[in-house]
Amino acid sequence: MVTVFGGLSIYYLMRGETDSLRVFHAGSLARPFGQLEQRFENHYEYDVQRESHGSVEAVKQVTELNKPGDVIGVADYSLIPKMMVPDYAEWYVCFARNEMVLSYTDDSDYSDEINENNWYEILSRSDVRFGFSNPNLDPCGYRSPMVIQFAENYYDNSNIFDTLIEANSEIRSNRENGKYLIEVPKTGEIKPDSEKIKIAPKEIDLITDLKNGSSLDYAFEYRSVAVQQGLKKLELPDWINLSNTEHENFYSTVRIKSGGDWHVGKPIVYGVTVSKNSQNLAGGVSFVKFLLGEEGRRIFRDCGQQPIVPPIVVGGDNLPKELRDLVN
Repeated sequence: MVTVFGGLSIYYLMRGETDSLRVFHAGSLARPFGQLEQRFENHYEYDVQRESHGSVEAVKQVTELNKPGDVIGVADYSLIPKMMVPDYAEWYVCFARNEMVLSYTDDSDYSDEINENNWYEILSRSDVRFGFSNPNLDPCGYRSPMVIQFAENYYDNSNIFDTLIEANSEIRSNRENGKYLIEVPKTGEIKPDSEKIKIAPKEIDLITDLKNGSSLDYAFEYRSVAVQQGLKKLELPDWINLSNTEHENFYSTVRIKSGGDWHVGKPIVYGVTVSKNSQNLAGGVSFVKFLLGEEGRRIFRDCGQQPIVPPIVVGGDNLPKELRDLVN
């Protein structure tokens, strides 16, 4: 039986049958999307099949690898217009915020000393090893060097980036006309000093080493990931943690080139869309509707992440009718 609702054909399946729904999403969305999957499947006759990647890689599953994907959720909304519009997406919704923190455990060296004013000095010590995700694959990865660059201005110390990043990798920063331009070489050419820095494919991949305590002391993570994993977290000043829309002009003074693209510093905002090549358009829209609704917002709050209420849509003329009452 087929019922047309809002321009979409929704199939009501015979009992015992399910319709698959494929979701590619950022690593930092693994926990909330996992809970969304369980509750969504309890409400609808769908089998949600999720894949977790760095956000850039999540988008490339559809745009470069040509995998059939229905829902794409990313930790940097700007990747959707940059990489998917107009060939793979016509609209997207900004639905949640986050912030950068420095994660650690009780076993991390100097965990009893570190604070908002000395964290960069702690990281510079010879016996401390810290990590972040790959800037070429993951927004958390390209945001981490940004945070360190912001710190130079905030703490009035022009050596922070040089000491933590340039001295231990091939990532470089230059100042031009009052703005900072950070350039990240190809993944194999970053050459991090393995005794000092670990670079992982996505931010969630650092958790095991961090909890182990013997191989990693600190990691730049999203606040939500630290909360979900039960990690200690040093909350950084708003001026450098990419959380505050009032500091957007300051954030924009830093740009980073990674994966061949330039990314401008801006508040952390997550985005979601349904791909134009979706093989289950009705299911994809239903999943996004569930995500944007009250139950989805509650899941994100419980996972330590702030939902945007109401969510903000771009490309609203193309937004499915089922979603229009939920967005700004």
